[in-house]
Amino acid sequence: QPRSRGLGDVYKRQGYENKQKMGISLAVTYSTQLGEYRIFPESEAHALVEQLSKADLVVGFNHLNFDYAVLESYTVFDMVPQTRNLDILVEVEAVLGHRIKLDSIAEATLGKGKTADGLNALRWWQEHKRTGELEPLMKIAEYCAHDVKVTKLVHEYGVEHGHIKFTDRQGQVRECAVNWTKYD
Repeated sequence: QPRSRGLGDVYKRQGYENKQKMGISLAVTYSTQLGEYRIFPESEAHALVEQLSKADLVVGFNHLNFDYAVLESYTVFDMVPQTRNLDILVEVEAVLGHRIKLDSIAEATLGKGKTADGLNALRWWQEHKRTGELEPLMKIAEYCAHDVKVTKLVHEYGVEHGHIKFTDRQGQVRECAVNWTKYD
């Protein structure tokens, strides 16, 4: 499993309904094969596609519906058939019948959630483009790397325990059975 976690939330430009027109500010992956995080600026999108295509398993959260739609504007490939995937959102939605936020799963399962959200990342990207300062770009990298780590840890918990936890709409912590196998 050379990588855990979607693409580290790719943001920029058009809006969610036009995700295929969005661009990558940067993307973050974690390779279990290499034991390292990697940051991909937009100029290295081809290397990101290559890493994902070579992975034994791409574990993410909403990467099939969102991240791949964004990434496909950088490649001639359709990402889903080119990759082996486990999308935590898709898996949980299939069991529960509705979508759950990663933060709800992470808080209940790990006791810690995300550090920011996509709107923060969008604001940081706009600030970077406006000012040319690197600090907002570093905030995006940190946010994405943390998101990748949270997704990786949720996946590892599910593999080990056969379930993950989430907070339901009434604020109660519940379990969701998962049948994920470990890839080495």
